[in-house]
Amino acid sequence: MSTTDTENSKTPENKGMESQPVESKTAESKTTESKITESKTTESKLADSKSVKGEVTESKSPDREARLPLYLFIEDVETLEHYQPGGYHPVKIGDYFHSRYRVIHKLGYGSYSTIWLARDEELDTFVALKICVAKSSLREMEILIMLQLHRAVLSQNPANAMIKAMIPTILDNFTIHGPNGSHPCYVTALAMASLSDTKEASRKRLFKPDVARSLAAQLALTLDYVHAQGVVHGDLHLRNILLKVLPEHQELTIEQLYNKYRPPELEPVIRLDGNPLPPGVPTHGVQYIWLGKRSEDIMRSEARLLLSDFGESFRPATEPKYHSNAPLIVRPPEARFEPEKPLSFSSDIWSLACVIWEIIAQRSLFEGWFMTDDDMTREHVEALGILPPEWWNKWEARRDHFQEDGTPLSQEYRPLNLRFEDSVQEPRTKNGLSPLDAEERDAILKMVRPMLSFRPEDRPNMQQILKSEWMVKWALPEYHKLIDNASISHGLPPEEPQTSHDAD
Repeated sequence: MSTTDTENSKTPENKGMESQPVESKTAESKTTESKITESKTTESKLADSKSVKGEVTESKSPDREARLPLYLFIEDVETLEHYQPGGYHPVKIGDYFHSRYRVIHKLGYGSYSTIWLARDEELDTFVALKICVAKSSLREMEILIMLQLHRAVLSQNPANAMIKAMIPTILDNFTIHGPNGSHPCYVTALAMASLSDTKEASRKRLFKPDVARSLAAQLALTLDYVHAQGVVHGDLHLRNILLKVLPEHQELTIEQLYNKYRPPELEPVIRLDGNPLPPGVPTHGVQYIWLGKRSEDIMRSEARLLLSDFGESFRPATEPKYHSNAPLIVRPPEARFEPEKPLSFSSDIWSLACVIWEIIAQRSLFEGWFMTDDDMTREHVEALGILPPEWWNKWEARRDHFQEDGTPLSQEYRPLNLRFEDSVQEPRTKNGLSPLDAEERDAILKMVRPMLSFRPEDRPNMQQILKSEWMVKWALPEYHKLIDNASISHGLPPEEPQTSHDAD
C-alpha cells in the first residue's frame, strides 16, 4: 500500500490508552547543574545511533551542524538537537498516524529516524512504525520494495519462504507533514531485538553454538539473495540484524505488554539556556522498550533473523558509491585506501566476516575505544598481515607501529588465530561452556580468512562462502533444522535449503 497523509498526527478524544504512560521524573526533581555537566561530557554520545527493536537501526547523522548540546542530555533518547526543520518529527505516546496506527511505546531510533511500537487498529496487531527525518531520501523504501517484488517470484517451498522472511516487508507507507517538514513513514512487522542488544544484555555475551551457527547461515543466505538482486547492503553490523518477535508478543493486550515490560517513561525536555522549547521539539523524551532476551537464553527455534536498515544500500551497476558509513569495526579497508574506486559486493563480504565472527565470539574481531582510522588499520595489520604495497606506502602512521616489512614493534600484537582463542575459546571455557573443537575452529578460520583479504577482488563471493566447509558441515545444518521444524508445523515435507541462485 502507498498513500499520502497530509495531516499531522493526532489523538482523538474518544480513543484512550489502555494504560497511561508513566512520567518517571519531573523537571523539579533533576539537578540542573549535574545534568548540564552530563550533557557536556556525553556530547560524543549525541551523534551515536541507538539500538532498535523494530525494523531499522542507523548509524549516520542527517545534520552535523549542531555540535554543541542545546538540551539537557537524556539517556537512551535520540539526539534532541535533531528536532529541527529537516530533522525528526515530534511524537507523543497516544498519537495516531494515518488514522490507523496508535503509538504506544518507542522501539528505538537512529540518526535518520525514530521507530515506534504502534497498534494497528484495523488488524489489531503490534507493528513497527518508522518515521524518517524530513531530509531523508526514499532510497531504503525503494530498495525494500524492489526486494519485496523480487521475493514474490521465489518458489513457495519452506526453504525459500524462510529466506523471503529474513528481509523486512513494508506493510504500509505514507507521508506526514509536521512542524519540521514532510516525513516519509513506513510500517513493518515488529521485531524483538538486535543481536547487539541481546549480547549487551548478557554478562556472558555469547550465543549457544547451535544458535550462532544458525544465525550465521541465515545471514549468509539472506545476503546471497540481496546480492543476487544486484544490491549491496552497505551497513552490515549486529545492530542491523534483528530477531523476529515471538508469537506470544502479538497475543498481549497493550495493558499486558506494559505490565510485562514497562509503560513508557517520559523525561521532560529542557533547554540548557532556560528558554522555552521551539516549535517542532517534543515536550518529553521517551526511553525505548526492551522486548528481547539475553544472548545465552535464546533458543535455536527463537533465532529467526531479520536483516534491517537498507538506508546505505546501493546497486553498483547503476549507482556507484565511493564511501562507506558502516561502523569502523566492520568497514572494509578499501573505503580508506581506494576512495577513488567504487565499492562493490566485496565490501559486504568484509563486513560479513566481521559480523559472523562477532556472532560466534564474545567480542568483535577488531576492537578498541574511540578508535581512529589509523588505530583500525593497525588492528587490521596485526591480525591479517602487511597491507598491499600501494596501501602500505600510503599509510604514514605505519612507522609508529611496524617495521617496514610489517613486523609489529610491540610484542603484544594479536594475529587472527590468537584472537580466536581469546574471543571465542577462552570466554566459553570461563563461562562453563565447551569450546569449539579443533576441526570446527579450523573450518571457521579457513572460511573467514579469505573474506578478510585486503584486496576486494581477492575475496570470495556469497556462493563460495555458502559452499565453504564450515557452512556446509556446521552452519547450514543448524539452519536446516529450522526448515524441518517449519515444514512439520505446516504439514509439509522438509526440503534442502536453497540459495537465491538455486531459486531463480
